[in-house]
Amino acid sequence: MNQITQNYYGSLCTELYEILHPKAPQDELDFYLSYAEKDMRILEPLCGSGRFLVPFLDRGFQISGMDLSQEMLQKLKQKASQAHVIHSDIIEYQPEEPFDYIFISSGSVSLFTDMTLCKRILQQLKNWLTPTGKFVFAVDTVANICADDQEYQVSVSVKTKEGFDLILKSKNFYDAQSQTQFSPGIYQLYNGAELLQNEPMDFQTHLYQFGEMEAMLKEIGFTKITTYSSFQKELAVDDQCESFLFECMV
Repeated sequence: MNQITQNYYGSLCTELYEILHPKAPQDELDFYLSYAEKDMRILEPLCGSGRFLVPFLDRGFQISGMDLSQEMLQKLKQKASQAHVIHSDIIEYQPEEPFDYIFISSGSVSLFTDMTLCKRILQQLKNWLTPTGKFVFAVDTVANICADDQEYQVSVSVKTKEGFDLILKSKNFYDAQSQTQFSPGIYQLYNGAELLQNEPMDFQTHLYQFGEMEAMLKEIGFTKITTYSSFQKELAVDDQCESFLFECMV
């Protein structure tokens, strides 16, 4: 990547993600699996490199994945060549048939920091469901606000399988008015002191307050909405938890 793209997972970002998150956390995986049945048509938008999709496939579920990052989807296909994946922007995708179950993991809906666009995407996802379908997803909350740091600092440093040093430098700024956490980063790949590759990323997330997403979901037509504060399905009562987990039906 030669330019900064908001929330786009490029090659170095994908490589670091794979090193740090090779598998889905078991409690989160179990949470999404709890809604799945073998005869369902399942979709995971923003599926990334497949750390949730592949375990669904391994268990015999009929699941498709979609992501904008070609780099992420290439990693997924290396793990499961038979996986059905769609390379598309979520706002442009139009499925041929509706789905019984759609889930978006790991707070990825928070990546939609434009609230008008976010509402449009959620409306679209609702339209992709069968009349009895379920939409399950997570968002980050205001409990995740980072302290402002105006200078780039090394936040992660790992070794790649080739023995190179892969480094993430990042800084943070929170805009309270828009509830947006700005965390621009620079991914760098070194062979000793030699810089091999440099990849900027403009990472932004919208951090939600309690009741904020629920109001949006009701406005677009979901009538059955349950908000959890944990993967053990404890009901959320405030925004002191790190994530809100939503179970939505029409």
